[in-house]
Parts: sequence; C-alpha cells; structure tokens
Amino acid sequence: MSIVIMVGQLILGLSILVILHELGHFLAARAFGIKVEKFYLFFDAWNISLFKFNYKGVEYGIGWLPLGGYVKIAGMIDESMDTEQLAGPPQPWEFRSKPAWQRLIVMLGGITVNIILGIFIFWMLTIRYGETYIPNSEIKYGIVPGKIGQKIGLEVGDKIVAVNGQPVVRYEELTSTKVILGNTILTVQRGDKLVNVKVPGNLINDLSDYGIEQFISRLPRNKFSVEAIEPNSSAQKIGLQKGDSIVAVNSHRIAFFDELQTQFQQNKSKQVQLTIKRDGNEFQKNALINKDGVLGFVPKNDLPTEKKLTFGFFGSLPVGANKAWGTFTDNAKGLGKVFKGEVKFNKAVSGPVAIATMFGTHIDWIRFWSLVGFLSMVLALTNLLPIPALDGGHALFLIIEMIKGKPLSDKFLERAQIVGFVILITLMVFVFGNDIVKQVIKK
Repeated sequence: MSIVIMVGQLILGLSILVILHELGHFLAARAFGIKVEKFYLFFDAWNISLFKFNYKGVEYGIGWLPLGGYVKIAGMIDESMDTEQLAGPPQPWEFRSKPAWQRLIVMLGGITVNIILGIFIFWMLTIRYGETYIPNSEIKYGIVPGKIGQKIGLEVGDKIVAVNGQPVVRYEELTSTKVILGNTILTVQRGDKLVNVKVPGNLINDLSDYGIEQFISRLPRNKFSVEAIEPNSSAQKIGLQKGDSIVAVNSHRIAFFDELQTQFQQNKSKQVQLTIKRDGNEFQKNALINKDGVLGFVPKNDLPTEKKLTFGFFGSLPVGANKAWGTFTDNAKGLGKVFKGEVKFNKAVSGPVAIATMFGTHIDWIRFWSLVGFLSMVLALTNLLPIPALDGGHALFLIIEMIKGKPLSDKFLERAQIVGFVILITLMVFVFGNDIVKQVIKK
C-alpha cells in the first residue's frame, strides 16, 4: 500500500505540472488566434490513447506513454512530427503565419505558467504555515557532522557562526544550498577558537551518495530521554520506561543522542550492557541491538525552542516568491557546476524513482505541495534549456529568426526536432537507470 501511495503522489504531482504547463501554451496560442488540435497528458504514441474526447475542435486525452504531455498547435513542427500540414500554403490560424514575437510568447507560455505556479504554491504555504526555524544562537552543544562533514574538517560539537562572513541566523542555513553548493567558507567556533572550514565545490557528489545527514545532521547535538517504547522491541523486553535516560553503553559513558547512535551502530546484532538512569538512580540491563542498530524507543530530544514567523496575505507574497526564485537560481547554479565539471552529471540529476521517494510512503500535504512547487520551478528551468524539442530550443530558433529577419527552413527545424527528441529520450533512459542504480547501491 505504501508503494501505491508513493506512486500515486508522483503521478498526481507530475500530472498537475504537465497539464498546467501545456495549458500555458494552449492559452497563449488561443489568445493569438492559433488553432490547437490536441491537448494531451502523456503521449499518444502511434495514436494510441487511454482516453480522449473532442470539444470545440480540440481533441483532449490521456496517452499511454508517461513522458510528459503536449499540445499540438496547427502549423508548427513539434514532437508529433506531423509535417503534412506544412506542405500546403500557410493559413491565418496557423502558428507559422503569426509574427515571431507572438510565436515566442506561445513557446514561453508553459514556462511562464510553471513559474507563476511555483510562486503561488510557496505563497500559499507561507500564508498557511509561516516559517519555523531553530535560532542558531540557541544551539547549546553544536553540530553533529557525518562522514562527509568530518571529511572536510568539521568536528562534533562545532558551532558554525558564519557562512562566507555572514552570520548564521537559522540553524537550517547550514544545510541550505548556499552551503551545499560548495566553494563556501564556514566560520567555526571550536572551544575558545575560531577556525575556517572550506566546503568544496564538488560536495554534491558525496551528498548524492550518502545524503545530507552525512554532512551535517538536520538536528543539532542534543541530550535526550526516553519518550515512548516500541512494541515487541528490545527496549520493551528490558523494561525501559518513559523518562529513562541511557547514560552508558558497555561502560562507555554518553551524554548526547549522537553518542548513543554511534554506540548502537558499532554494536549491530550484538548484546550490550546499558546503564540506565531512572529517578536519579542508575542500574544495568543487557539488551540486544537489532541489525539496523536500533534498540526500539522514541527519544525525547532536548532541542532549542523553534521560532515561528507569520505573515499576512500580501506579506507572504514576497516571501513565497523569494523561495520560488531561490529554487530556480539554486538549480541553475547546480547545473552550472555540472557544465564546469565540478559535479558529475549522474550525481546531480534525479528521475521518477528518486522523485517518488521524495514524496514518501504516506500522505503529507505540506511535503506534497512543497515538492510540487519545487518541481514546478525545476520544470521551468529545464524547459528553458536550448535543446531542440524543448521550449528553450524553439525559443532559441525564434530569437535567431528575429535577428536574421527570416525564419529557419522547415527541413532544418524537422531535423533539429528529431535530434532533440533523441537527446531527450537518451537522457530519460539514463536518468531512469541512474535512479535504479542509486536505489540498489543504497540497499
């Protein structure tokens, strides 16, 4: 059932994005009096569709090939590769009969809608939920770096006070894109000293393999107690109770939750001696740590009080717009790192499998709409790329036409479309395969 929920959220999210993207093209074309022949979610390759109907001269439907969607605009060379209509003289309702600037607006219509949608979603989320964060100044015991963080020189208990000389206000900034995109300097308070730690430009390569928790834990270092016991667990078998504290593992004294996790990971599938503190008294119990390094209890973490910011209806708009635009620019910077060779392409891209895991195996509408907003901005950026068959490729050819003062030949556009389609199919196959390889490696 969990897989069904995950796949269902993926299909719903992508369907929303595709339909609204194509609606942008559709509305722009109709605004200039251009005839639209088809409006499809997914591709009806070889004219095979799962569902279709006609309304006011337009065929609406759902194709069987889930690789996006399209609108078929009369008199345009597109992914349908239907060139029969182009053999006759141009008609006033055709795409090719319109001025280049109108055709350019039609081509950018989908991207425009994706940007508007992204801003709208983040705006609505900000209105509804505001912003919640942990003040960095309230962090008592510093950070917990994973293997990636330790590799670049971070240590347990470090307090990161500045990024590129700018004071850190929110703890969440430490795992934000301004840090993980690399080539940044972290100012670290280590004891009574200040030291600088450089984040390399290729950090994303490691993050792709190990995850953000292996850079800096999303939770600061904290003390803990037992909040709840999981049924049929080792914790239940030894009589662990709510309010207990585990203060030693095999006589190794611990004070923080990350220390407990380290001891448990080192003793997977082993019996250990736990020193438990209850009502001021200490006693020992032997317990089995399972193969995942878990005892079986829910911790109550001693975390700083979160701060919540709320915004009014209009005050939320610039906040949401900044989040949306930040998503767009961050992904553009990441793409730039790929072209520069700082980040490997297979480490930077994610496909349907990875996206499905982001949605998760249970329904969380905050996460769902946040991810849809994120993907909407990513889709806008992707479609801007000057690859034939993408909106950016069409836009590039139209800009060249506007500069030259005459259109490119139909033969050239046909060949460019074929090349672009081959590139896209190759990329899709690679990304899908890359997703599967990543999932296998993680297991």
